[in-house]
Amino acid sequence: MATHEKRYVIIGNGIAGTTAAETLRKNDPNCSIHLLTNEAYPLYNRVSLPRFLQGVIVEQKVMIRDVAWHEQRNITLMRETLAVSINTEERVVVTDKGQQLPYDALLIATGGWANTLNVPGASDAKHIYNFVTLDDTKTIIERMLESKTALAYGGSFISYELCDGFAVRKLDTTWLMRGPYWLRSALDAEGGEVVDNIARKFGVEVIHGDEIESVVPKNGVPSYVKTKKGREIQADMIGIGLGITLNTQLVEHTHIKVRGGIVVDEFLETNVEGVYAAGDVAEFYDPTIGYHHTMGTWDNAMAHGRIAGTNMGGGHQAYLDVPTYTSPLFDVNIAVVGIAESNNPELETVTRREPGEKGNENYRKLFLRDNKLVGVLMIGSPKGRKKLVELVKNQQVLVTPEEREAVLTLK
Repeated sequence: MATHEKRYVIIGNGIAGTTAAETLRKNDPNCSIHLLTNEAYPLYNRVSLPRFLQGVIVEQKVMIRDVAWHEQRNITLMRETLAVSINTEERVVVTDKGQQLPYDALLIATGGWANTLNVPGASDAKHIYNFVTLDDTKTIIERMLESKTALAYGGSFISYELCDGFAVRKLDTTWLMRGPYWLRSALDAEGGEVVDNIARKFGVEVIHGDEIESVVPKNGVPSYVKTKKGREIQADMIGIGLGITLNTQLVEHTHIKVRGGIVVDEFLETNVEGVYAAGDVAEFYDPTIGYHHTMGTWDNAMAHGRIAGTNMGGGHQAYLDVPTYTSPLFDVNIAVVGIAESNNPELETVTRREPGEKGNENYRKLFLRDNKLVGVLMIGSPKGRKKLVELVKNQQVLVTPEEREAVLTLK
């Protein structure tokens, strides 16, 4: 019986998809790899986009891979190409250009689409932006250079990154969010106050507990927004951080299981043999907490890419990682280790707030499950982060107030 070289198709060339392609090539020099992206670019660093937005780095510094890198590794990079259907019985992916790509193993690493602003007047105005892609960033920068006022809307990471970019570029910036404080899924009122104080130091007006009711355009661009509580906020441009909708539509007409994301086992394989998912779109089993969930962080997606690439090529390696996320937060840093879910009834939390550097404060929050440390959130000084990662990895037992205090003050 004749055998063929292994054929792999990867939908999505973010850090998960590109890492999987690289892993497959290292493990099998003769296989064929098709890597699809709807964007015009090879892999770039989404974590660097906020600094590009601020003008701290140039576009070239955002890029991680170029076309030549793929050519040298015989990875077929299909740019500006959408996968439109998957036939899991025939094991074929069909693209919007009519190409049919047979596969022995398939990886879905499609991430998600940013949620748009759906209020009266929004569709009649230009310069209302999501902030997810490199093209988004370039378009926002272009508008910032000709603007005086800006509104960042939402309580997510993306909304603060937009707010930070506007403030650094010296725009008169307002930050509006529906919730009682920023990142309410992980912080509490005290942590939210720490973030507000940092933002206000940069001249940002922070407004909680209110929503955009309508956008009032003038000559096709925003003039001001009306809020549900009767405020009128001037804005030459509006940045939206209202979360993402995971891109699972591609598997709707297949037998692939979807809940919040595409459900995978500890080996990142779906319920359909030979089909894997990785990165933001994967609802994966997390051994740290013992259940499935999704996570939209760079480090997690990279780890997924390595595991998926290994297992697609015949390996049998389980995901056993502690996801971490770090980001500049105005002139300090925020770091998340493991699971940081304030609204999770199974988790207990302990916090500490103290004076920090540059006139800011340090804030640290521990997340425990059955007295085991499963997550940490830090604002301000990053000292002790590596040790904290190890404690979460080992699920350190912290029962007494003294044990918990020692971790809260760990340097």
